Amino acid sequence: MMDPLSWLEILGRLCVQLLPVWVALVALFAVSITFKRRLGLYGKLFDSTVGMIGFALVMFWVFAALFANMIITHDPLAQFSGMRNASPGSPLRDPAGAYEHFLLGGDAVARDVFSRMVMGAREVLRIAPFAAMISFMIGISLGLPAGYIGGKLDTGLTFIANLVLAFPVILLFFLLVAPEIQETPIPRVMAGVLFIMPVLFVTVLLNARYFTQPAKRNLYVGAVLVVGLWAYSGLAFNTDPLGVWGMSPNLLNVFVAVVFVNAPTVFRIVRGITMDIKTRDYVAAAQTRGEGPWYIMLWEILPNARGPLIVDFCLRIGYTTILLGTLGFFGLGVAPESPDWGSTINQGRRLLTVYPHAALAPAFALMSLVLGLNLLADGLREESLKD
Repeated sequence: MMDPLSWLEILGRLCVQLLPVWVALVALFAVSITFKRRLGLYGKLFDSTVGMIGFALVMFWVFAALFANMIITHDPLAQFSGMRNASPGSPLRDPAGAYEHFLLGGDAVARDVFSRMVMGAREVLRIAPFAAMISFMIGISLGLPAGYIGGKLDTGLTFIANLVLAFPVILLFFLLVAPEIQETPIPRVMAGVLFIMPVLFVTVLLNARYFTQPAKRNLYVGAVLVVGLWAYSGLAFNTDPLGVWGMSPNLLNVFVAVVFVNAPTVFRIVRGITMDIKTRDYVAAAQTRGEGPWYIMLWEILPNARGPLIVDFCLRIGYTTILLGTLGFFGLGVAPESPDWGSTINQGRRLLTVYPHAALAPAFALMSLVLGLNLLADGLREESLKD
């Protein structure tokens, strides 16, 4: 039987396993720094040390999720004889052609902690950014007309947003993702309402932009409606005949809960920014030219609000990541055997004082991703203020 690895050997092997991530990071930074003057706000990010550090941390986990199948050393769901609570660097009793060691040890049911940590990045990053993006589309779609048009529309939408925000967030999450809720039509109805908003947002956006060019407008809007409604039917109602788009009931619950909780906050931010920007001279000039209200909202006000919204988007992905971890910690995340970081931390914390590695590895991963998102937001905020 082989000897256990020392910490230096573990570190070296981890670096080797993560080679695809290092290569991708070097290539990304080399190209971005070379052409940063042509890349707008993204390029200016590389003038900020804080922003670069945050971007590197975020992209590390993005690339880890993308190349997870190349990085992991074992099946994250497989159990190995004799490896229960194995310490970091422990050799397998019978490798049988598999990787010879558990680099970060084993958990309470003899699964590889390193492989579960890497696959956990994929679980988190397939939900958090897309949930934040849909939340933003909903918040923008409702916040722009509320702030620009005002009146009863503003009063009604603001009341609904305040009603959701007045409810304790964690309790609201527990209610929305409780197993009993899956047996009711509530998740599907909420998904039907929430997921149609991105389709409407992009449709109105393109229609307003190309309204005077009917050929382009019909082509772009038609393509969005075909693809958007196809995705909508699969994601919201699981009725995609081709099986390309779909979401398990448990994942749908989590996704809907995240979007429902985040959208009102985005609405409040967009509404406030819109009320400020609509008094600017360039908005008055667009009104004088005879531009329609949706064109002014989407192509005059929204581009000039991009700085604060991009910063908030980065922060919101971090908040969403923490919420997903919290749900997983309380057993309300995705599948129980899922390697998502919250579930893994919850399983490892029961033996934290004796075998801390099973909980510390995913906890460090979660902390580093959220730290990266916060630093990235700080860098974007710093550079956007220079415009």
